[in-house]
Amino acid sequence: MDMAGARRSLAGLLGTWGLTRLLLLLFVFKVWTFPGPDVTSDVSVIYQGWYEVLRTGTFPRGDVTWQYPPAAALAILSPALLPFLQYASAFFVLAFLADAVVLALVVYAGLRPGKSLRGAWVWVAGVPLLGPTVYARYDVMVTAVAVAALLAGARRPRVMGVLVGFAALLKVWPALLLVGARKRGAWTWAAGCVAMVGGLFAVSMPGAFSFLTAQRGRGTEVESLGSLVFHVARHFGWGGRVLFNYGSIEFVGPWVDAVSSAALFLTGVAFGWLLLWRLMATRFLPATLADAAFTGVLMFTVTSRVISPQYLVWLIGLAAVCLCFRGSRMVLPTALVLTAALLTVLEFPLWFQHVVASDRLGVTLLLLRNGLLLLAAILAARELWRSTVSRAPVPPLPTQPTRTKETSTSS
Repeated sequence: MDMAGARRSLAGLLGTWGLTRLLLLLFVFKVWTFPGPDVTSDVSVIYQGWYEVLRTGTFPRGDVTWQYPPAAALAILSPALLPFLQYASAFFVLAFLADAVVLALVVYAGLRPGKSLRGAWVWVAGVPLLGPTVYARYDVMVTAVAVAALLAGARRPRVMGVLVGFAALLKVWPALLLVGARKRGAWTWAAGCVAMVGGLFAVSMPGAFSFLTAQRGRGTEVESLGSLVFHVARHFGWGGRVLFNYGSIEFVGPWVDAVSSAALFLTGVAFGWLLLWRLMATRFLPATLADAAFTGVLMFTVTSRVISPQYLVWLIGLAAVCLCFRGSRMVLPTALVLTAALLTVLEFPLWFQHVVASDRLGVTLLLLRNGLLLLAAILAARELWRSTVSRAPVPPLPTQPTRTKETSTSS
């Protein structure tokens, strides 16, 4: 692409980002009303309630909805940086700024020699597909740190390690970014960051690691892959119920524990596959670090007991990093994730009442969304394996010496 073409592409990219993000801000600030349940209530009610507890120097240990590692407190307390705004307004502004940070990172990466702006377009187009939920959860802040970590990984493994360690203390999933890291420094510095920052929280704020046991009583959330069992079973007389449990809408009743255990088992299988891949991989290309991170998080998302809409923010951010590399094999899985994001905003918040009711529309939306994520995970795993695991060369067949006419005659 010539210089003029690059400038036009960049101008279109930034213009699209500005327009779509303005729409998101208009929705979260309720200048316009987005259809469905109010997605901002998590900030104005739950987050602000946690804020009032955290500012006293302790974690909300008696609140079963607090299920996050200790550094999440920093995200919840971050609106204090803008004291001239009300809590919810300050949070939305900071979420918007985190979005802008991701854009700056993937644009900078995409403009480097040998890179592509495809990743920036994935972020610009993918985020608004989820609707205002993106700015009403702190996941976009975590994603910004994770994107920075992945982009730093190739040249600065120590920086990557520190960022991954910190991001994992914000929300555990960024630990999976290390699955494709080859340099020991990334692992060492990540462990050091977790030990140091986690230790500071442990000695300064009671209840810092209560999240480790907070989810033992969880059921199966109504948007997860396993929930499809009960959505269908309700039409055949299943006797369970849908309840607000542990901060989300879950199925509670017969066989829920079995399905939840099956989800944990599948998560273990996913971890085993990633470990096998890491042992077998012999070719590490420039895109492998990002491709492996995207694949790992996608596999753990699909097998989770909870697939909340904000989980798609993680996947879109990691997919954006993948496609900054021209050699990434994650083009088709990324397209499937973006399509799943569009279906996600339909099932929550637009038609969430249909999901909760397990009616035909709700079940169809979940079947399509979760089916796309499952297919994306399978294809991503296949492409990662094919691009990095060498096949043993087939030995050539032994050749028989050719008997010439002279040889035959002489014998």
